[in-house]
Formats: sequence, structure tokens, C-alpha cells
Amino acid sequence: MTDKPANMMWGGRFAMSPAEIMQEINASIGFDHRLAPQDIRASKAHAAMLADAGIITKADAKEISKGLHVVLAEIEAGTFKFSRALEDVHMNVESRLKDLIGAAAGRLHTARSRNDQVATDFRLYVRDQIDGIDAALAEVQRALATKAETHAATVMPGFTHLQPAQPVTFGHHLLAFVEMLSRDRGRFQDARARLNESPLGSAALAGTSFPIDRHQTAAALGFDKPMNNSLDGVSDRDFALETLAAATISAIHFSRLAEEIVIWMTPQFGFVTMSDKFTTGSSIMPQKRNPDAAELSRAKVGRIAGAFQSLAMVMKGLPLAYSKDMQEDKEVTFDALESFKLVIAAMAGMIGDLEPVPDAMRAAAGRGYSTATDLADWLVRELKMPFRDAHHVTGAIVKAAEAKSLDLQAVPLADMQQIEPRITKAVFSVLSVENSVKSRTSYGGTAPQNVLKMARAWIKRLEKERAKG
Repeated sequence: MTDKPANMMWGGRFAMSPAEIMQEINASIGFDHRLAPQDIRASKAHAAMLADAGIITKADAKEISKGLHVVLAEIEAGTFKFSRALEDVHMNVESRLKDLIGAAAGRLHTARSRNDQVATDFRLYVRDQIDGIDAALAEVQRALATKAETHAATVMPGFTHLQPAQPVTFGHHLLAFVEMLSRDRGRFQDARARLNESPLGSAALAGTSFPIDRHQTAAALGFDKPMNNSLDGVSDRDFALETLAAATISAIHFSRLAEEIVIWMTPQFGFVTMSDKFTTGSSIMPQKRNPDAAELSRAKVGRIAGAFQSLAMVMKGLPLAYSKDMQEDKEVTFDALESFKLVIAAMAGMIGDLEPVPDAMRAAAGRGYSTATDLADWLVRELKMPFRDAHHVTGAIVKAAEAKSLDLQAVPLADMQQIEPRITKAVFSVLSVENSVKSRTSYGGTAPQNVLKMARAWIKRLEKERAKG
């Protein structure tokens, strides 16, 4: 492949090569080489359209397509030599194509610019990433729902302010993350729908005088339609920002789950165990089993959120249409989406690997007077007491239990009756954690029958999605 300095690629306007530092700051091949498959795919569609429109000959289009096929094969085989002097993936591919087929390669760039070329490649790349991410998120949902089905009745404490609040089930807790990931998938799907318009044919910014068929190239590349405005076509990066925003929100959800895994694995909680597959030891403390996979997943959100912020700052002050600042869009996006996919894979593995410790969960669920709300509800239901009065009475009973270091269900009936004489022994039927969770039968509540039904509904839905492909 010919190694020409970048300025030499632009023909007669430049007489000298760029300064070394200019080449250093200008070159993007170090990261945009990963756009090669999308670049070649778009170039094939463009060449076919040019031939159909009579802008280039069918013979040239055939040679271009064959040459691009060879270039892609070389890239996939790892034998293609990317040149930094050629600046970016587009010029590297075009230069190699010229080596292979000669002058016909120069006809490929008719009626397009690097501006609409990179905008098209980048959209195709982000779209491909979204499709892979959606499938991976569905697998995590399936792992969570399957474990929730198994543990629909496994009692654990529910927390607010990280203080014991009310008993829930482990399955119910896991299904909360299934719902979060469902919203995440919806955001990615929304982003995909909006990005699925083709900028190809916008050329540098004003369109082209050649009689191109933008609808043909859009359809060939799987886009819904061409973008309506050529200025917008080359200058829009909303699709990357929106995808990074969706990745950031989803990474935050995974970070919250990772945080809980870290807490649950501490000896003070002891709610779950994980095998050697997703834990590490200590260089000095032989007893340690550290949840490093969870901790690293928790940390990755910084890189992903940082990428969104970085691109937002690049775009915030740019006039239309294209500015070289926009070269900074890809590296952060590539890194963020690769990091996010790594988080998804790690979390999927951890979910499959972790096992709850039901006895520890059950014991913790009964601490901290977590069935106090059940007592208040019983007072309202059986004694027709206004809830605020029931809240006050229950608080007084909890205070009496604390004074004697008793669990709520161990408080003698006589002690309760000193506070509210109408309380009967029937109150004890609602003070166990098992009865507490069984009573939460409202839609979306933690009752095991609810959890089992919802887990199975999610599994069925996800299996149906998988069958559709």
C-alpha cells in the first residue's frame, strides 16, 4: 500500500507535508481502524448506486466491489497494514484499493465526502453495537429471571437508607433489576430507531450535483430513509450521545447491583457467596475472597459516563456543519461501548455464579423490627384505627421491645395491651417475616406467588424474543 503524507492526498492545494506534530494530532487511524467493516460496506453500496445511476460504469463498480472484498478479507485476516501517514481508515482503504485495482479506485469517491462517509460508517458501527448490546442485556435479564424463579420465596431484608425496612424475597429483589434492564433496552431501541437514517449522499455539507439515489444506498445499508438535510447529515452526533446516555444509565443500574453484591458478600451480611471464578485473593491476607469483578463493574460507569460528558463538551459549541473537533467522537464512544459490554458480560457471569445463603438472609430479615408496618396495618384492619394512630401505637410497641431487647414477635401480648388494650393474640399471625411477605399480594408486591408469576412471565417473554431472533 502506498504511504503518502496526508497533504499529498489532497492534490495541488498543498505543496509541503504537514509538520510532525500536525500528523500526530490529526491522525485517527489508531482508533478508527475498527470502522473498516462499516466503511467497506458503505463503499460497496455507494459504488453500486453510482453504477445504477450511470455515474460510473458497471465494470468499474464491479472492480471496486471485488477490490473492497479483498481489502476486507485482508483486514479480517490481520494482514492489512494500516498506515499512520494516511491519517484515517477511509484513506487507508482507498489507498489499498488503488493498489489492487488501479485508477478505478479513484471513482469510488465520486459524489461523496469524508464528512458523509464517516457519519455513515459511525452510524453503522453504533447501530451494530446497539444490536449486540440489546442481545447481551436480554441474556442478563434471563439469568436474573431464572434465579428469581428459583428464589421466589427466599426471604431477605428489604432496605431503605440501607436500614432494615420490610421483608422481601430474593426473587423480588432480582426482578427489580430485570425491570431496570427492560427500560435500558427500551432506551437503546429508541436510540437505534432515531439513528436509523442515512447521511450518505450529504457529501461535504451541501449535497451533490450528481444524480445520486440516496434512497437506494439507505435501503442497501438497512436504514429506514436518507436524512432530510445534508447539513444535519454530516454534523449530527446525537445518535452517539444518545447511545452513550443509554449506556451510562444502564451502567449505573449494573453499578448498583454490583454495590449490593459487594455488601452482601461481606461477613457482616453474608447473604451470598461467589466462587473462585469471579473473586480474587489478597497478596498478604490468605483468608480474603474479594468481589473484584463486582468492584470493577461498579467502577466502569465512570469511564462510560465520562465518555458521554466528553462528547457533549466536543459538540456543545460547534457551528454547522463539520469541524475536525468531531474526530474526538469515536475514540471515547469505542472505549465506552467496549467497557459497557465488558460490564454486561461480567455481571451476567456473576449473576449465574452467585448463590444466596437463605439462613443468613432469613435471620437478617427478622432484625430491626422489619414487620412493624405489618403490625400497623393489622391495627388499621382489625381495630379500624386511623393509620397515623396505628403508626404511633406501633412505634410505642417497638420502643418497648427495644427496651427489653426483644424481637417484635417475641413481645408478650400483655406488654402490647398496656399500650393498646384492644390488641389480641391474633396479632402474632402477621409478625413473622414469612407471613409478612406472603401478605404483600398487591400487583408488583413481594408475595412469593407474585414473584413466581412475574419471573415466569419474563422468562416466557425473553424466550419468545430469542426465538424470533
